[in-house]
Amino acid sequence: MREVTYESLMCNINSYIDDEKSLDIISRAFWCANKLHEGQKRQSGEDYIVHPLSVAFILSEMKADADTICAALLHDTIEDTDMNKERIASLFNETIATLVDGVTKISKMNFSSEYDQIVTNTRRIITSLEEDVRIVIIKLADRLHNMRTLEYKSEFKQKENALETMEIFSPLAYYLGAYQIKSELEDLSLYYLRRDVYDSIAKEVNEISENMNAVIYECLEKIGNVLADNNIPFEHKERIKSIYGLYKERNKGRKIIDVHDLVAIKLLVNDINDCFRTLGYVHSVYPPINSKFKDYIFNPKTNMYRSLHTTVFGPNERLVQMQIRTYDMDKIDTYGLPAYWDLHKNDAEESMQDDLKSKFQFFKSIAELNSIISDNADFVNQVKKELFNTTIYVYTPHGDIVELPKGSTAIDFAYKLHTEIGNTMVGAIINDESVGIDTILKNKDRVKIITDPLSCGPKLEWQDKARTMRAKRLIKQFSK
Repeated sequence: MREVTYESLMCNINSYIDDEKSLDIISRAFWCANKLHEGQKRQSGEDYIVHPLSVAFILSEMKADADTICAALLHDTIEDTDMNKERIASLFNETIATLVDGVTKISKMNFSSEYDQIVTNTRRIITSLEEDVRIVIIKLADRLHNMRTLEYKSEFKQKENALETMEIFSPLAYYLGAYQIKSELEDLSLYYLRRDVYDSIAKEVNEISENMNAVIYECLEKIGNVLADNNIPFEHKERIKSIYGLYKERNKGRKIIDVHDLVAIKLLVNDINDCFRTLGYVHSVYPPINSKFKDYIFNPKTNMYRSLHTTVFGPNERLVQMQIRTYDMDKIDTYGLPAYWDLHKNDAEESMQDDLKSKFQFFKSIAELNSIISDNADFVNQVKKELFNTTIYVYTPHGDIVELPKGSTAIDFAYKLHTEIGNTMVGAIINDESVGIDTILKNKDRVKIITDPLSCGPKLEWQDKARTMRAKRLIKQFSK
């Protein structure tokens, strides 16, 4: 990992910000943080300023706005120096002060136990999505750099931080669509939680990587020639599935070499029309596995991920996944909501917050849980149970995707759609088969709820058959 300096940070920022006022405030934020952290050291022995510099650099790679960069540089000043929110507001502006305050942990002095402090601060971070999603994005960059430098912590702290990362920060990154951050956080966490497993998988991947590189080269040569002949300009990226992703596949009993998306080639084209033309040409060169085709362009994931996925029989009898998308889709698929800084530029922050509230199902679930659960520990545990655990995705009859926690029943599905649908529910049809309303849903089920406006409403015992707090609460509410 290369050392980040003030000069390298500003070089990165200058590549996308040319406003002198913005560059000046970023510079002032750095020198302010540098002065406040003077004499402080990290456990690695480095000057403490290296950490906020590195967090700011991670954000600059996503083309973050000036206020977010400043907040990253100052993010530990309230917690670790004599700076306060009001002083930051007077020196810089209210937005920067709010962002810094949002990522600042509440002092231990306010709690009777370490556990109370942890769950209170965890809730604060999660619910800050309602105020400004940039607080969570800064916190993700902060956690990423801390995980990258976790080697200097004790073994106990390494495992504690890695577990918290897997339980809280990796799911947050996923829900915001920040796949690149999510993947690195998961790999680093596995490294510290199960070093033996991590090393075993890494070794196996290294042993077959040379053959995979040859497969990628041959695929690109053949497909590239066909696309060139048909006037489809494109760029490409390649990836080997993450160590943690392969760990999950191995836990399902699959050999790594047989994982269908072990090797993925991303083909970036100009528009949606070229995406589908490219798909046809790919299939003309390499036959597809029909069951592995996914159209996430017209049926995107719930975190806005869009792409065409097709797994083909590639060279040397190797399976290769092709991911075909536009350049803008690729930015969203890599960074998620933070990609708005590059795509929306002038109104990025407003668009981020508006789309988070209107398009992301998990945000509505968090807002609802926050409004009905007062105890911090109960809130954090329910978020982990409903949102940060295994999630399933089921379809309405119209093809809309509904996001639910694993173990949800048709009752949960009905109340997720609308209170009145749950209250008038009399039956359910799953994959064209009539089933009981307490039937547990599976990933990719197609669900239709049968309602009757003259029904007597939900029975109280439905609470025990529901998994989500929303369904349980609405059933109880009706019975009153």
